[in-house]
Amino acid sequence: MTNRIALALGAIILLLALVDVLLFGTDHLVFLGKKLFELIEWLSFWR
Repeated sequence: MTNRIALALGAIILLLALVDVLLFGTDHLVFLGKKLFELIEWLSFWR
């Protein structure tokens, strides 16, 4: 993956997160953050 593609994907993700916060509030991001933390914990168990 080139730097240009990585920056474009990062910008798209940030833009979508901003739209989500503006339209629906921050509850979704908190939920996704908790689930991401659980996924990382689960993956580290299998390491």
